Amino acid sequence: MSKIRVAVAGPRGRMGSEAVKMILQDDELQLVCGIDYKHEGEDIGEVLGLQPAGAPIDINFGQALAIHKPDVVVDFTTPDIVKENMVIAIRHGVRPVVGTTGLSPDDIKELDELCRNHNTGAIIAPNFAIGAVLMMKFAQEAAKYMPHVEIIEQHHDRKLDAPSGTAVKTAEMIREARQELKQGHPDEKEVLDGARGAYYGGFRIHSVRLPGLVAHQEVIFGAVGQTLTIRHDSINRESFMPGVNLAVKEVMKRTALIYGLEKIMV
Repeated sequence: MSKIRVAVAGPRGRMGSEAVKMILQDDELQLVCGIDYKHEGEDIGEVLGLQPAGAPIDINFGQALAIHKPDVVVDFTTPDIVKENMVIAIRHGVRPVVGTTGLSPDDIKELDELCRNHNTGAIIAPNFAIGAVLMMKFAQEAAKYMPHVEIIEQHHDRKLDAPSGTAVKTAEMIREARQELKQGHPDEKEVLDGARGAYYGGFRIHSVRLPGLVAHQEVIFGAVGQTLTIRHDSINRESFMPGVNLAVKEVMKRTALIYGLEKIMV
């Protein structure tokens, strides 16, 4: 059985470097290149302080795909370039597995159409941690019975988007399970703008950004005489790698775009 050939975009980043390590440790996967704006031609493993990986870094995304011919590209770059990367990959017949958030619903729809036209799969996951996906699924179920809810998400202070993709995905799943409900006092007034957080589907999302955090979220439900809190914490970025591994292998079977790791957790 041939190995799945994998490229990593953003291999020097916090998530990209963990993805490199995960790929090197899996006998079913083969790391073929990294894509980065620095260290052209250097071995990814040596750049990361690891053993030589036998895979070079290329600074041009399309050129890297054409030369090294990966089956899958794992992308943990930034919101401003991830869509362009996905378009290039799909047109090359390379399957993107994307953890970068910030894509709009229109972007996702457009990319899904491109995947179908090229008979190429793609997976976008706002969160690759298995526990985080379970947290979202449990929250969706709870919302059927306790519709008063708020989301508090906490991330490191280098995160570029707010609210997080995980919070947005959680909110979308909750909205599917409940009718829009105006919460709080009808005469409520924000003394300071933004004090009540972002409004989505009748409830609020609050974003916290501080050094020392990794990725944390709690979904708080309230009802008469009781509250329910569903919380997930990623203590380190290794927590995301089993989900990335699952997505890399699963995307090989797909011919359209999948949004959310829960769609492939069966």
